[in-house]
Amino acid sequence: MRIQIRVKNKSRGIFASRRRFLKQTGFAAAGSLPVLGWLAGAETSLVGSRATSLPQSPIKNRVPLAPNAFYCLPLGSIRPTGWLHRQLEIQAAGLGGHLDETWPDVGSNSGWLGGTGESWERGPYFVDGLLPLAYLLDDVRLKAKAHRYIEWTLNHQAADGIIGPGSNNDWWPRMVMLKVLTQYEEATGDARVIPVMSRYFDYQLKNLPSRPLRDWGKFRWQDNALSVIWLYNRTGDSKLLDLARLLHQQGFNWQAQYADFKFTQPITPEFIKLKDGNGLGDLALSTHGVNNGQALKAAPVWSVISNSETDRRGLQQMLTALDTYHGLPNGMFSCDEHFAGRNPSQGSELCTVVETMFSLEQSLAILGDAALGDRLERIAFNALPGTFTDDMWAHQYNQEPNQVEVSLHRKPWTTDGPESNLFGLEPNFGCCTANFHQGWPKFAASLWMASHDGGLVAAVYSPCEVHTKVGNTTVHIVEETEYPFRGTVRITLNPSAEIKFPLRLRIPAWAEGATLQLNGQQVATPKLAGFTKIDRVWKMGDIVELRFPLAARLSHGYNDSVSINRGPLVFSYPIGEDWVKLRDRGMTADWQIFPSSQWNYALSVNEGTVQTLAVDEHPLGPYPFGLMEAPVQLHVAARKVPTWRAVDGVAEPIPQSPVKSDEVEETITLVPYAAAKLRITSFPQLKT
Repeated sequence: MRIQIRVKNKSRGIFASRRRFLKQTGFAAAGSLPVLGWLAGAETSLVGSRATSLPQSPIKNRVPLAPNAFYCLPLGSIRPTGWLHRQLEIQAAGLGGHLDETWPDVGSNSGWLGGTGESWERGPYFVDGLLPLAYLLDDVRLKAKAHRYIEWTLNHQAADGIIGPGSNNDWWPRMVMLKVLTQYEEATGDARVIPVMSRYFDYQLKNLPSRPLRDWGKFRWQDNALSVIWLYNRTGDSKLLDLARLLHQQGFNWQAQYADFKFTQPITPEFIKLKDGNGLGDLALSTHGVNNGQALKAAPVWSVISNSETDRRGLQQMLTALDTYHGLPNGMFSCDEHFAGRNPSQGSELCTVVETMFSLEQSLAILGDAALGDRLERIAFNALPGTFTDDMWAHQYNQEPNQVEVSLHRKPWTTDGPESNLFGLEPNFGCCTANFHQGWPKFAASLWMASHDGGLVAAVYSPCEVHTKVGNTTVHIVEETEYPFRGTVRITLNPSAEIKFPLRLRIPAWAEGATLQLNGQQVATPKLAGFTKIDRVWKMGDIVELRFPLAARLSHGYNDSVSINRGPLVFSYPIGEDWVKLRDRGMTADWQIFPSSQWNYALSVNEGTVQTLAVDEHPLGPYPFGLMEAPVQLHVAARKVPTWRAVDGVAEPIPQSPVKSDEVEETITLVPYAAAKLRITSFPQLKT
């Protein structure tokens, strides 16, 4: 039943301002709420804060660990600027900065604050994104919120070493809090963190033999191992390597699953015996989307300990299988919430998006594989913002590349419920409400890395400043760009003294014809799909400029459908949006969206003509991924396919290409994937 409020798109429906709609309905007003009284003007005690101190070098792997190709810089080394800084501000002004004020699960009664409320994963999930957001923005209000969780955790360790609420002893939520503590220590240097983690890992090593990993912890052991390796690199305690081996032994064998991948079809409730209470059985958990997103880093993390080339290849084996049987055009694999095949009307869970991003960030550091940077950008610039309202006050549990309606339907979800693609506070299940916060901040914190040979690495591209050290020399880097909306990246290096080191620049696989200049002089044409290295003596004011041609190109998918990409951006047809409020949810609300225009187009385009499509570029607006001020538009010839329809709010499977159509030819406008909340991304291809 459609209730309460209906706001129809006016004038040209598909380009009506979603921000104006949000403002008219009062939905955006919460983004400018005053700071809570207990925080306003508060004097927060930030123990040992490094946020404004001298730059820190990353700590490299100790022997006998295998060296990483790259190392992530300590939190606080990178500060977003330009549109990326604006995106983090939007998150801070939205649910990311106010969730604890409107959602009891992470409010003052949280078990992770000593209360009697939710005491499992939601508190750690929330602070796992809140903490890096606070330090990237250097926001006192957000730091104070994050520090409440950290102070309680550090000050309430049990005598036996366990951390967290006493109401449960599950290993899994503590794995998330360990990630929080590692980030916090890097940002602040708080001397309490390493002893607390050491005591906890002693406890874990003693207790795992009698209380082994189970359900979620068993399938997410690699997150635990990542923190163990982090601590070993700081203490050299050999018992930590014993613990890492025990975690690997008790954890699920992801490499074995993908060496003989059997889950090539959509997973049904009957297949995993969901109605028989087997939701936490191995079959259900091994086909669960979030588990697989987290598992992408399992083989790379283990390779640090095993030093095995087979383990280093394990990630690519996983990605190949996921792309082949469940790949979607936005860079994700389907999982709603188990594997769901390649039909772009199937969805991907938001938790899976942010966990896949984190896995790619960590794996890129370990392996140094440039292709992982390409995939990370594809997800970060499409799937991540595509599942939020522009102001980030509401999100979806599941998003679809071909999403023609957002409403209370049971279809098309394999194992999820009818609220799965609503925009709201906690549609379907609240895990994503707590966990989505890590997506943008951790992406921003991974833009630059240090190489094992003492250099610096531009791993993924977005506007930022970097303060780090190479040897004993401080280096300040300014990266100016409107990438991914534009193709130029200008990098200014300012070492405190002249110093020789290698600078690596990632060249995407799609960037044919890329050029590289150093101080205005052309450098040899960089090779695609790898890192170009410039090894020289750097001095104050040296400028490196990359130019990536952003020619449109086709990719092929389900039933030989086509999608159009330009650089790392995926483009979609924006269907007219008719937003209907379903219910108020504290400071936010839950929303349905109904289509107000037709969408069933086939494209008249091929590999030869796609590069000649007309392109409009517009200035970046206050919402980088907003529809009204979309910074890039593509124009393409198309015809409607009347037989392609929606059933129960879901686009039917794409007709097998090529298709015939006697409808009149039109020129339709495509926008970046994330700008369109109702969209078609995979199209039938017209027969010529």
